[in-house]
Amino acid sequence: MIRTDPTVPGEARGIALVSPEPLSFWGGYDATTGEIVDRRHPLSGTIATGRVLVMPFTRGSSTGTQILLESIRLGNAPAAIISSRTDPFLALASIVAGELYGRTIPILAAKETDFTRLSSGQHIEIHQDGSVSVD
Repeated sequence: MIRTDPTVPGEARGIALVSPEPLSFWGGYDATTGEIVDRRHPLSGTIATGRVLVMPFTRGSSTGTQILLESIRLGNAPAAIISSRTDPFLALASIVAGELYGRTIPILAAKETDFTRLSSGQHIEIHQDGSVSVD
């Protein structure tokens, strides 16, 4: 069990997709397909839709909020996002999606020691209190 700080609490399940590098949603994520399209990113070409996206932090500006918001609207967002620090831009996208579309995704911040315990392919279940079960 991993304890996180739930910036946007919620429940989700999915297969972990772990990135060793930060990702910019603006220019790096296709909201219409859920594909990571930044060709310099190690997960380039991978579909994150429905997965638990785990990354150290995001790169870029507040424009990434719009891309994540659009991907939530279209149903192409990750099931949840876990990072190693609180990300207000990701949180904003999820909160606004809740207001506009009645759908949010959990946004969590994990301690560095817990963050490094996560790897791609693990089955992850996120609980309302921010705890994360890993199989």
